[in-house]
Amino acid sequence: MDQEEIYRRAVELVDKARGKLEVRSKVGAADLDGLSIAYTPGVAAPARAVHADRSLQFRYTARASMLAIVTDGTAVLGLGDVGPEAAMVVMEGKGVMLREFAGADPVPICLCTTDTDEIVRTVKNISPSFGFIFLEDIAAPRCFEIERRLSEELDIPVFHDDQHGTAIAICAGLKNVMRLSGRELAAQKIVISGAGASALATAGLLFELGAAHIAMADSRGALSSSRPDLDPWKRAVVERSTAPQEERSLAGIMRGADVFIGLSRGGLVSRAMAASMGRDAVVFALANPDPEIMPEDALAAGAKYVGTGRFDYPNTVNNLLAFPGIVRGAMRSRAKHITMRMKLAAVDAIASYVADDQLSEACLLPNPLDRHLSESVAAAVASAADA
Repeated sequence: MDQEEIYRRAVELVDKARGKLEVRSKVGAADLDGLSIAYTPGVAAPARAVHADRSLQFRYTARASMLAIVTDGTAVLGLGDVGPEAAMVVMEGKGVMLREFAGADPVPICLCTTDTDEIVRTVKNISPSFGFIFLEDIAAPRCFEIERRLSEELDIPVFHDDQHGTAIAICAGLKNVMRLSGRELAAQKIVISGAGASALATAGLLFELGAAHIAMADSRGALSSSRPDLDPWKRAVVERSTAPQEERSLAGIMRGADVFIGLSRGGLVSRAMAASMGRDAVVFALANPDPEIMPEDALAAGAKYVGTGRFDYPNTVNNLLAFPGIVRGAMRSRAKHITMRMKLAAVDAIASYVADDQLSEACLLPNPLDRHLSESVAAAVASAADA
């Protein structure tokens, strides 16, 4: 299907279904006895038990599987700041993925505020109803503080998918490039186009995996210590990286680079820019719906390992590879936090899911729609949570 047909059918789908999610009862109340057990007076007995031992809430209620998808609608897909009402459509779509691939019971929470303190306070106040807080489409840099504060103040997992789901998928893909090519990540000259939530999280995870030479560019050019406009998160990447800081443009930092990771906007990279990279370069052009450079152009320019965020090309580098297993594993293990150990375990599980005899330039990552993948990732994440 072409893009216009997809858009047309997407509108038809939600118009006919009146949304993509619903709530269903697990138990019956067809007669007075059933009603007495499911509701009053029967509910008093489990309620008293939970009052005496709050941990029983995860056994006696749906909290163990309930997940809040929290957004303020300020950074929605490629749409930008569309507000909470329009964001609801997208959150329901994410809810479908969480239900289908993670087995969670998702509830979209679209907030009519962009105030950090108010968002944190609201999520804390509703947290007793949920076993997982899934932050989505909240603009940087507020998303960093919101996630940090909620993680510190709640005893249930908090996960900002735009940051970590994307970063985990990218790192799994690069891990398999290294495995296939025999190269070492620590020796790679890496360029990241974009300096938003996913880009900064990707840089952080790459550092944890041993990368050192990471150059980044935002809409104003290459990041460097001489730029007075850098926020603390961008400055932290610059200070940790061994990349030289002489170049001021994206084209400049791409010359001679081994790896390009695009988390910016479509059409930003020309064939000439891709051709200026090192031999057998990696190009993950992940802007949606249009990548920074089309895969055929990247290959024609000499890149050897090419991926996009789309499902109509080989090597789909998409957070759908990561977040279902993260959610399933964290909820299963009753983890209180999503730790770096758990994220690294997810990277390894996704990468190793591709067998040696399947791994190739056109098969660097598993199929995101593989129903067994999330279970494999979940097992690794749960094990890391318990370690």
